[in-house]
Formats: sequence, structure tokens, C-alpha cells
Amino acid sequence: MRDEVRTFVIEQLADMNYDVDDIDDDATLGPSGVDLESLALADLAVRVEDRYGLKFADDESEKLALMTVGEFTTMVAQRVAAQGDHS
Repeated sequence: MRDEVRTFVIEQLADMNYDVDDIDDDATLGPSGVDLESLALADLAVRVEDRYGLKFADDESEKLALMTVGEFTTMVAQRVAAQGDHS
């Protein structure tokens, strides 16, 4: 599941015109990494929410910017798995 989420995230970043060639799991989503601005981060979050049926809290956006690609994909995969356990 994590690999699927990671592939989806990278595809969405490419779709948003970000250069994904050098993105690895250690790249942060925000400054000094992928360098997503707040609107782009919100766009990515919405795309992930729509695809996986998740909902990020409003106060999570700052945390997301500090996460690495690896941390973000792991968190999404864990939430998807948790939803599967409760649905």
C-alpha cells in the first residue's frame, strides 16, 4: 500500500509541474525539499483525500510541509489501513 501511495503522490507532484526526478523519501514536502507552497500542499492533500477517502485536519498543513515524502506516504498508508479496519 505504501508503494502505491508513494507512486500516486509522485504522479500528482508531476501533474502539478514539479520536477520529480530527484525526489526521494528523504525530501521534505515544504521548503528545501520539494518546496511545495501552501496552496500546492493543500492541492496535494485534497488529491490524496479524494483518492484514498481520507480527511486531513486544517491544522495539519504546517506539519505536512515539514514531513518528508517518505513520512507522508507512510502516514497516508497507515490511515488508509486504519480505515479498512474500521469500515
